[in-house]
Amino acid sequence: MHNASAAQPRTRKPARFPLLAMGIFLLLAGIWGGLLRLGWTWPQIMPNVVANHGAIMIGGFLGTLLTLERAVAIRRWWCYLGPLASGMGGILLASGGPVRLGAGLIVVSSIIMTADFGVILRRQVSIFTATMALGAAAWLVGNALWFSGWGISDIVLWWMAFLILTIVGERLELSRLMPPAPLRHRMFVVAAAMLVAGLLLALIAPGAGGALAGLGMVALAVWLAVYDVARHTIRSHGLTRFVAACLLPGYFWLATGGVMACWWLWLQPVLDGGGLAGTALYAGFHYDAILHAIFLGFVFGMIFGHAPIIFPAVLGVRMRFSRIAYVPLILLEFSVFWRVLADIAQSWPQRKWAGLLNAAAIVLFLINTGRLSLPALSVRKILRGV
Repeated sequence: MHNASAAQPRTRKPARFPLLAMGIFLLLAGIWGGLLRLGWTWPQIMPNVVANHGAIMIGGFLGTLLTLERAVAIRRWWCYLGPLASGMGGILLASGGPVRLGAGLIVVSSIIMTADFGVILRRQVSIFTATMALGAAAWLVGNALWFSGWGISDIVLWWMAFLILTIVGERLELSRLMPPAPLRHRMFVVAAAMLVAGLLLALIAPGAGGALAGLGMVALAVWLAVYDVARHTIRSHGLTRFVAACLLPGYFWLATGGVMACWWLWLQPVLDGGGLAGTALYAGFHYDAILHAIFLGFVFGMIFGHAPIIFPAVLGVRMRFSRIAYVPLILLEFSVFWRVLADIAQSWPQRKWAGLLNAAAIVLFLINTGRLSLPALSVRKILRGV
């Protein structure tokens, strides 16, 4: 994505640091709400962090992070309205402000992100830019349905597709470094089409659509495991190897989430003598397992791996790499594995403790990232908004 903007003239940098800080605040608020949902009896601090946990994490934190990344790449002042809108929307959702206004601001952010990709596609039309644009469109559709009154469990597949297509598109961009292979692109298009078809089908048949989307996730995970450059860079050293070590387990979790969706929404109902599940998984252990395999195992694995690249680009600083970064990664992988097993076993106490380790892994990641990047940030840079 940064290649498409490399030739653009430099402009005055808007206040990136406050926007990133707002995203990190929403991440911490979302984590706190998630722990309270698991049953930890701690102070709530902000009134709606429990009820709006998912929307804060995806629309607030991830929406702010990804729209800020796009704004930095495109270098247009209006692009920064995207992270500002999603950040303010997330704060309203967490603080007890009007939910509809918070959701509306996140819709605005997704509109701006879709417009970002309009700019990107005018600069460079390719399969990877089109894939990421499709991800932005999925986020917009999901947010619009949510704003119009659909429940989060009804539209969470659209939010998943937003993140999956964004990440896969970025990995597809790097696959250009590999020898041309028309079959590779055709297989990718088929896998992505299955995911999108599942989203559309879920609007009228949630169970069947969720199962088809899950099948698309499995296909994309297999494609990534076979064709992504991480399969080769895992043999490298330093940061390059660490990034690959984050990505490859993430592909396993994407496949795991897809397999669980296929099993619980399709195969199990058929084996039990019925048809496809008529409704999506609205709550419970199975729902938790699918969501956190993808959002924690896959998405946060990508965040851990890309942070040493994204943070320097956003903040304009050099960030050194340290092998201590493997500590939160190992803790994340172990805790996600524990959580999924606890969900399969339907053990609330085990899930509760696994969730606490999930949170600890993310907080350790933030501390380590700050430790490696903040020394390069002068007070003057922060006051100038970086």
